Amino acid sequence: REDYLAALRKLVDMKAIGAVPLYVVIDPMYGSAQGYLATLLREVRLPYLAIRSRVDPLFGGKKPEPLPENLTPLRAVIRALRRRIRRKIVVGLVTDGDGDRAASMDENGDFLDTHRTAALILWHLIRHRGLTGKVLKSVALTDMITKLAQGAGLPCQEIKIGFKWAVGGLVTGEAAFAGEESGGYGYSFHLPERDGILSGLLLLELVAATGRSLAELVQDLFAEVGPHYYRRRDLELPERIEVVERLKARPPQEVAGFAVREVETLDGLKLRFKEGWLLMRASGTEPILRLYCEMDELSKVQKLLEEAERMVKGGLPL
Repeated sequence: REDYLAALRKLVDMKAIGAVPLYVVIDPMYGSAQGYLATLLREVRLPYLAIRSRVDPLFGGKKPEPLPENLTPLRAVIRALRRRIRRKIVVGLVTDGDGDRAASMDENGDFLDTHRTAALILWHLIRHRGLTGKVLKSVALTDMITKLAQGAGLPCQEIKIGFKWAVGGLVTGEAAFAGEESGGYGYSFHLPERDGILSGLLLLELVAATGRSLAELVQDLFAEVGPHYYRRRDLELPERIEVVERLKARPPQEVAGFAVREVETLDGLKLRFKEGWLLMRASGTEPILRLYCEMDELSKVQKLLEEAERMVKGGLPL
């Protein structure tokens, strides 16, 4: 534990974080990451509140995943704090059950999904830490990663879902950053593995470097790469593999009125539109077909997901 904390102190500018008027709400979701962020924040005398930070093998009856439906306690605490704390930037930091994934919540109690969290971290690494090297992103992760990398002149490569596909690049040093949709991010200057605690600290370092709240930073990010909205649906579908294979053999030319510009089959079936993309992927371990979608407007995301669900369930011809 102490060796790990010592490594984090070297990787992140805790002095700069401690100099900013921050109030941090830490939510380890009863998982193994509890205590680490609190220790480092205490050392720089930064006020914080830790919730769900005791040992509970049942994780409070919720799945310890950084998803909005599992973060009601964090949202309630942040919104209550905003009524009392006026002169501090409130940041919510979330880690999952085993501490390798991260997400965040802004001062309004609005969830920053793993896509926006990943994009903000990469933006910080490029702008303030001079990141160089290849960027790896899973096929289900936001295109904001690609746009940020291209804007900085960095190569960006899409990889299959599963962090194992990123490890090789991190070990050799070829890859500088790797991210996946589930909230795992890896860094060439750290272990070749995901680390939710370090990811949370890098978000705080970004706030310290800019003096901007997370809500403001998301708007700054959108001003650079355009608005991006994402949702995912998990459908119970025993014939999921057959459905995806049929779609690969005869991919649709349009979905919900959006013309398909490109078809990709790296991992599942990914349809690219002018405004974003839709990915259909069959789970290899459970009878679930996952639909992932990112567009420039949330209404478009919902429209695409609804028609894609009808399509895979047989309501529309394949």
